[in-house]
Amino acid sequence: MIRIFHNTSFDFIKWWRHAAIATVAFMVLGLASFAWSGGVNYSIEFTGGTLVQLEFTQPPNVAELRSAIDAVAPGSEITQYGTNLEYTVRAREERTEAEATTSATEGVAKSIRGALDAKYTATGYTVKRVESVGPKVGSELRRGAMIAMALVSLVTLLYLAFRFEWRFGAAAVLSTAHDVLVTFAFIKLFQIEVSLVVVGAILTLLGYSGNDTIIIFDRVRENLKKSRKEPLYDTLNRSINETLPRSILTHTTTLGATLALLFFAGEVLRPFAWVMTFGVFVATFSSIYVAGPLLLWIERKFPRAVTDKAHASAAQVKAESKVEGKPERPSRPASRPTQRPATR
Repeated sequence: MIRIFHNTSFDFIKWWRHAAIATVAFMVLGLASFAWSGGVNYSIEFTGGTLVQLEFTQPPNVAELRSAIDAVAPGSEITQYGTNLEYTVRAREERTEAEATTSATEGVAKSIRGALDAKYTATGYTVKRVESVGPKVGSELRRGAMIAMALVSLVTLLYLAFRFEWRFGAAAVLSTAHDVLVTFAFIKLFQIEVSLVVVGAILTLLGYSGNDTIIIFDRVRENLKKSRKEPLYDTLNRSINETLPRSILTHTTTLGATLALLFFAGEVLRPFAWVMTFGVFVATFSSIYVAGPLLLWIERKFPRAVTDKAHASAAQVKAESKVEGKPERPSRPASRPTQRPATR
């Protein structure tokens, strides 16, 4: 077996402030992007409309292509799809659910093909893919995706509450929520189209991140039973170091698979690959720099009952001083009992 990063003793938790500043700044950037780039870029699956993927025999003039399509489907989005021979046309459905029908949405695709036949002839291009979704279907898909994400979060919370005590469960759930928020900020900043494939990537990330945090917390629980006199701060650092070889091998393998999808799987799966590649880094980051400090904070606010009160107080002071960057208070040496001279 490959042995890497064994018997390490890195102090991961002391960098929690820098990690918190970085992750908050990234989320604020994602929220601020709504101001200058509008709302979320939903796919045809969620908004309703028609998508036509085209491949031309010769590179077309984009202005002429746009004018030909605008004549039958005004306001359509035309984007290059890979090479300069491939383009996608997205004609979003502007009418309400009551006004529009699926047959009307499919008729848009026929109108686009008729305009292209007149402009480029039937042999000048090839239709590679056509997707037509009615607005009612898109609304139902969007609602179903939100319900799916909510149910997955609820089931994860129930499992963690059953598997661990509530302090560990609360820290793990908050860490997973952090991953989802940061991933949404990434999707918004890089204008990734939110489709059912991306929703699947987010659901996969929920399970992946939760599993990574559970692995570390399970080791923390084992070490707490072995070393009851060790402060939680030191137990967390030791547990992260002990699971570090497993984490590196797992994340490297997963990253290799997501990078293969990113470079070789094509345009359809590329949004999934982007979200999962980013998710590997986010899950690693949160399981160390989010879940651990959150567990320390919860333990400080709601300390568990310890029989040895003097030791519990000293351990708590040590943990707080390390997290907050304060010097530890020196402990007073125990006074030795005075011995009486032996009487003869």
